[in-house]
Amino acid sequence: MVEVSKDLLSNTNTVRTWLVTHHPKQIALIDKFEMELRLGRLSASSKSKKSPMSPEISKNYGGVTARDRRLVTFRTVELLRTLIGNTKWKNAAQLMALLRGIGKELHAAGGSKEPAIANIVMRIMCAVRDEVANAEASEQALAKSKAQKAIYESQKAMEPIDEDGHDPHNNHYKVVASSHHHHPHPHPPPAKPNQGMTRNLSLASMLWAHPQHLTMAKIGSANVATTTSSSATTGRSKRSDSFSSVDSACGAPGSNDECHFPPSFYVSRPNFRPAIMEAIQEIMLDLEDLHKNIDDQALAHIHAGEVILTYSRSKTVESFLKAAAKKRKFQVIVCEGAPHYGGHKMANALGKVGIDTTVIHDSAAFAIMARVNKVLLPAHAVLANGGLVAPSGSHMVALAAAHNSVPLVCLTGMFKLCPMYPHEGQDTLQDLVSPSSVIEYAEMSDQVMSNVEFINPVHDYIPPNLINLYVTNIGAFQPSYIYRLLAEYYSNDDWGSFD
Repeated sequence: MVEVSKDLLSNTNTVRTWLVTHHPKQIALIDKFEMELRLGRLSASSKSKKSPMSPEISKNYGGVTARDRRLVTFRTVELLRTLIGNTKWKNAAQLMALLRGIGKELHAAGGSKEPAIANIVMRIMCAVRDEVANAEASEQALAKSKAQKAIYESQKAMEPIDEDGHDPHNNHYKVVASSHHHHPHPHPPPAKPNQGMTRNLSLASMLWAHPQHLTMAKIGSANVATTTSSSATTGRSKRSDSFSSVDSACGAPGSNDECHFPPSFYVSRPNFRPAIMEAIQEIMLDLEDLHKNIDDQALAHIHAGEVILTYSRSKTVESFLKAAAKKRKFQVIVCEGAPHYGGHKMANALGKVGIDTTVIHDSAAFAIMARVNKVLLPAHAVLANGGLVAPSGSHMVALAAAHNSVPLVCLTGMFKLCPMYPHEGQDTLQDLVSPSSVIEYAEMSDQVMSNVEFINPVHDYIPPNLINLYVTNIGAFQPSYIYRLLAEYYSNDDWGSFD
């Protein structure tokens, strides 16, 4: 049954109004989440402390609270699971509009500070599209099977007809007729059922058979795949325009952010909600096992006697080094990460487990790089071109590593993979904070200092040519392979949905 959305869920700008009207408890959860996100208290809330994956409360630097981004992402998935499970959306189109509206609000609250929030929303939107495509393919396969069965039954019911009007069951007549009438071309045997429906597999046939390229026709009150008279004999369905160009625009010029999707998105399916909830549960399991899956690869990348250099503090890098130290002996050099000095706490944490650790000034990274065997860096975000957004000062370390031909390895979870390109260069996902950690406000009263402009960036952009490998929770990949991972985790139609 097709139900076309005529309520407020057909427009992403009216999602909040729809939630206020129909689900006031859910809108209260969103408001609380956004407030905690803006104040930097999301990972320090009472609910997160009870979570089995809660880490230590992170440090405070430069007026910005450093949050465990995995925990923030986990809280985001919990929120989306609650909203999707308790709201009264009817079909995939309404769910997509709901996710777009919520995603815009969360992205506005988090922005460049938490790009993983938008990544998670887009990943769930991709799961919705996949479930629709799978359900549509199953329906089309069932319809095709019924059509082939009907053709077979009709051919089986038909009797062979003799052109001279004689009884085809009279064998004596056939013998006599064949001896007196010489037909140069005898009648061919009747065609086997579905003989014309088979075809050889080829690249073209596989492309034509893709479920999202089949034309849809409305029969009664349901949408089913149909073929033209010519395609009925060849078995090939008529291919429509690309999936993104068939009524899937949302926020197009002049549309007032009204979402349009293919007809299959407006079909109500009883098993659709459980399938989406199962996909969300898989995402939560990936986040829970993230550090374990990355740590399992430690022995493949860190060898005995090596000198490892890292920058500032990262829970992922810290856990990775501790896992390797259980079976290998190596030395770690930590850049202090001024002006926030997260490297001091990093060195202290590694020293407590018996790892030989040395803290150096950031300016000494180039001088010490000749003795280093490998550089490990954390990630704030991984971009579509394979570039990396890392803590401020990491670009300097990457340049020193490249000059000395030292391999640079980034440790990150797949939830930090962002479907965006660094069009703004070093300003991509950048956040500028108060320079109070660099200079006291009292010193600005000096006539000379008052003419100096202080810029205190939180992140650096590192181009992909300076990175050798990404070690993630699903394996290790080169930067040139990132585009393949984007195709698996996100849909092209959802890129830039919250900009």
